[in-house]
Amino acid sequence: MNLRIFENVPLAPFTTLGVGGAARFMAVIEDENQIAGALSFARKHDCPVFILGGGSNLVVADTGFPGLALKIEISGIQPTGEKRGVISVGAGVTWDDFVRYCVDHNLAGNECLSGIPGTVGGVPIQNVGAYGQEAGETIVSARVWDRESEKIVDLSNQECAFAYRSSVFNTSDAGRHIVLRVKFNLHYEGTPRVQYADLRRHFAGKPAPSLRQVRNAVIDLRKAKGMFVSTEDPDSKSAGSFFRNPVISPADFSAMKQRAMDINLENIPCFDTPEGDTKLSAAWLIEHSGIYKGYVHNGAGVSGKHALALINRGNASAKDIIELMEIIRQRVMETFGVDLRPEPVFLGFDAQKSIL
Repeated sequence: MNLRIFENVPLAPFTTLGVGGAARFMAVIEDENQIAGALSFARKHDCPVFILGGGSNLVVADTGFPGLALKIEISGIQPTGEKRGVISVGAGVTWDDFVRYCVDHNLAGNECLSGIPGTVGGVPIQNVGAYGQEAGETIVSARVWDRESEKIVDLSNQECAFAYRSSVFNTSDAGRHIVLRVKFNLHYEGTPRVQYADLRRHFAGKPAPSLRQVRNAVIDLRKAKGMFVSTEDPDSKSAGSFFRNPVISPADFSAMKQRAMDINLENIPCFDTPEGDTKLSAAWLIEHSGIYKGYVHNGAGVSGKHALALINRGNASAKDIIELMEIIRQRVMETFGVDLRPEPVFLGFDAQKSIL
């Protein structure tokens, strides 16, 4: 299969946020055997490489990206034959198409991850999670191109080192691997997971739901929060949840509670972690620091449905998004002494430290 490489390709249309400039080059990868040629091209032109999937968790600088963007479009949802429910999925497959496939085939394990934008290749990188499920729970392995050894390898679940919104792909070995396919182990005729509070409330007093009913409920919940990408909903023109729910130590939680009490705030939503720390609600922190749903900063804004989503109001620049992000982080720090960490990938920015 011939490798296609294009020049000066605008990246904003390839992202759900819809901001940013152009990539110097873009290669469309439809077969894993094209990877070596694309990387050879990048070396020849002495330019950096970025892996572009569904663009759902990406903020591109207004100046664009002076390198080669690899648009991963490897397809295929293929049962492996190992046992029912073990599926190999191409990195370019739209994630929600795969979730729909699983529900249609009565495979439990990712129904709570319905409606999440992006592609399968991006899922293991951030260990995508929502409504009580994480992708790392069902991922068996990831087939990747190792840029150090320059060959294809299979990384086991353990080698992927999944944790909250993280993996080896975005921590210790960030940038080393290019995800080509992901193998999942789903549960045939399994019971859907209804553990998250919103889902428990939704199904309270009703018979045990089916996988499809849970999928539909999750999509409805995401739509209500502007977290379901739709051309009909301007609140969905975002990069999803822009901030991670912060995890802080007992001492820091005690200090944070005192700050909250000083401004007459009680009943702080929080969750104990297995490590003994406390996970806070980033959305609660934002709203109680004075940043309200619908807050506007130039062409950017906070979704009118969910405080965690920063949106492109139609004419936003990447600069607008970054400025709004910093306003929110500063307000939360001043109010609660908690540092909110952004969740998206930032591409083409010179001063990464100021962002991360």
